[in-house]
Amino acid sequence: MFYDWTYIILIPAIIFTMYAQGKVNSTFNKYLRVNSQKGYTGVEVARMILDSEGLENIAIQLTNGHLSDHYDPRKRVLRLSNAVYNGTSVASLGVAAHEVGHAIQHFRGYAPLMIRNSLVPIASFGSQAAWILFLIGFIFAPESNLMNIGIVFFLTVIFFHIITLPVEFNASSRAIMLLESQGVLSSAEITPAKKVLNAAALTYVASTIVAISQLLRLLLLRGRRR
Repeated sequence: MFYDWTYIILIPAIIFTMYAQGKVNSTFNKYLRVNSQKGYTGVEVARMILDSEGLENIAIQLTNGHLSDHYDPRKRVLRLSNAVYNGTSVASLGVAAHEVGHAIQHFRGYAPLMIRNSLVPIASFGSQAAWILFLIGFIFAPESNLMNIGIVFFLTVIFFHIITLPVEFNASSRAIMLLESQGVLSSAEITPAKKVLNAAALTYVASTIVAISQLLRLLLLRGRRR
């Protein structure tokens, strides 16, 4: 099972994942060197937009790591990496506004985000249980339903990745609209900000493709074992 031709299915997905990761890093680093005309920092822009949306209760914290920016819906905290928190580049402001977009989604009850948040524990359990059940069924009980049950669990992972796509794309759309409407970035600066967010979105597309490729591989392995 571990050295078979079905691994070929994963190769295009892995290549695309490597491309997406390289794209987001190169695009972010490129526009990290392009300072915005008004000189706002990421934390200033995040605070400005949050307050304008009535989200004064959302705290903003500095977090470690590179591109580790995220919104925590449980604690209602926006966490920005140093390059974004203190950065004045169009890349920094674009990422800061994107994370604010998630906070706005949460505040307004954006359905795909609510669904994704509710799926987190289910998908986490499903990703582990799927492989355990599938392997037990594949090796010891090919005539049982264990492989099928494992595949059903893995479908929760697929759905989680799929529902993540509109969440991320919507957050980026909100970010660009807010940066433009509040005059944070000029019209000339909006384009590079979009490029940064579009590159970041590729990583979520890549994750979805990898998950679907894994599902196809499981289906092929099940069919071959039987």
